[in-house]
Amino acid sequence: GGGSGGVRAARVAAQHGASVALAEEYRLGGTCVIRGCVPKKLMVLASRFAQSFDDARGFGWSPGAAPLFDWAQLKRQVDAEVARLEGVYRTNLLRAGVQVHDERAVLDDAHTVRLARSGERVHARQILIATGAVPEAKPAIPGGELASTSNEVFQWPAQPRRVVVQGAGYIALELACLLNRLGSEVSVVLRADRVLRGFDNEVREHLQAQLAGQGVRFLAGTSMTSIQQRGDSLLATLDRGEAIAADAVMRALGRRPNTAGLGLQAAGVEVDRIGAVKVSIDGRTSVPHIHAVGDVTDRVQLTPAAIREGQAYADRVFGGIDSTRLSHLGEQGIVPSAVFTTPEVGSVGLTEAEALARHADIDIYGTNFRPMKATLAGGDERTLMKLVVQRSTDRVLGCHLVGADAAEMIQLVGVALTLGARKTDLDATLAVHPTAAEELVTMRVPTRRHGAP
Repeated sequence: GGGSGGVRAARVAAQHGASVALAEEYRLGGTCVIRGCVPKKLMVLASRFAQSFDDARGFGWSPGAAPLFDWAQLKRQVDAEVARLEGVYRTNLLRAGVQVHDERAVLDDAHTVRLARSGERVHARQILIATGAVPEAKPAIPGGELASTSNEVFQWPAQPRRVVVQGAGYIALELACLLNRLGSEVSVVLRADRVLRGFDNEVREHLQAQLAGQGVRFLAGTSMTSIQQRGDSLLATLDRGEAIAADAVMRALGRRPNTAGLGLQAAGVEVDRIGAVKVSIDGRTSVPHIHAVGDVTDRVQLTPAAIREGQAYADRVFGGIDSTRLSHLGEQGIVPSAVFTTPEVGSVGLTEAEALARHADIDIYGTNFRPMKATLAGGDERTLMKLVVQRSTDRVLGCHLVGADAAEMIQLVGVALTLGARKTDLDATLAVHPTAAEELVTMRVPTRRHGAP
């Protein structure tokens, strides 16, 4: 696999003096660079200009004619940047001495890798599985082949006027939000009542309300049962009988480890019930010389996690270095993450519910305010900030943000939590005024307390 984890491991192993070959059946860069983080973030940035043009009037600007958005032009620009990054990945691998095979590889046994197109067999002393994850297609529904996955959205030749999105995880919401802000009518179909399962409940409620206020239509407590072609349009039918006309349907129902047909059974590599490769904390599989990193292990499905795991693998196995901190793994793993909707979500550490499941003495500090920009620009946007603190130790167990630049803020909060920050440490930190982030160090009184004081 030539995604973020595989590329990092291959390059670092080669720099340690190993003889390295890497096989990738599609394009170097993997999900993040080719069909995920990078193109998505560029399109998110594009989608935010619509509001910026309107906001400018509140700050004394008098825009002329109404701005026009060109999907095809944006797509060309995004495709060019993705191609540039893919070239950088290839150049860095080749410069490090990695032999790159642009084809699928499967395991014939525990030491033999077969290149599927050429039929060449390579004997390897060490094998790393870094094949990532793919969009989950199940459950199958009639007409399901008419829908796109999150992978295909970036290849749509034209912007659909009406879009139905099935799913309410971060991928579904990011794409639904950017399409809405670019001018598409977007309906989100979700089985639950709220979006972003697994995130803090206040974050879930706040974000859903903000997106609904922007015009995203949420159809909660229902599922899509079929998709039909109706002329040039599609008709998505829900289990409660409602039918929604659309120009495109996207099913974003999560991702599953990409292990089908890799020959793992022939090599003796154990997988779990969803096909994820079973590994120890250092990535070792049931076969001692075969390791796995990244999404294929279904531990932390984030690009930085795959990169960190790939680096640690190469350093340990080929460099004799065992100092890389895998701080994102284990029960106390610190995993800063962001959802690039508008407004953004930033989260690190325990949610309120998770903290209460582990500790009885929890204090919650929170604030909900109108950001400074909105005072002149107008609009109904609200920023949410929340700290989860264990009272007896004063440790900050979690931080959850919804608002502009939440992703940038949560990266630095992640540093603090990794260092074991206490609430008094935040209190002792001088605020930077006027900023939204200063609220993180000026919240003094708990908004609610759990357990005996």
